[in-house]
Amino acid sequence: MSDTTSPGLLAAAAAAFRDHGVTAAMTALIGGFIALFAAVTRRAFTNEALLQRLDRELIADRERIDSQRVEDRKLDADRLDRIETDIRAVRDLLFEAFQRNRSG
Repeated sequence: MSDTTSPGLLAAAAAAFRDHGVTAAMTALIGGFIALFAAVTRRAFTNEALLQRLDRELIADRERIDSQRVEDRKLDADRLDRIETDIRAVRDLLFEAFQRNRSG
């Protein structure tokens, strides 16, 4: 918030008091406080809307990251299955070669 509201409020109240008396000064002060309250309330709702938008973006990012992790885990599992299959094939091949050498 800016400090331009406060000096203007007091200056308006002083001018109203000089020109029209206590009632006008009170009216100016009450109107100024209402304007100040409206500005603070608008700022609070703007901040709340910003926080809600940031929360939505954070949730969307978390969901995107989680889905990426699931996909990465699936790819890793597939890769590990292929590696295990290759290792078994090499093991079986070496075992057969070893058996042929012993028997022959």
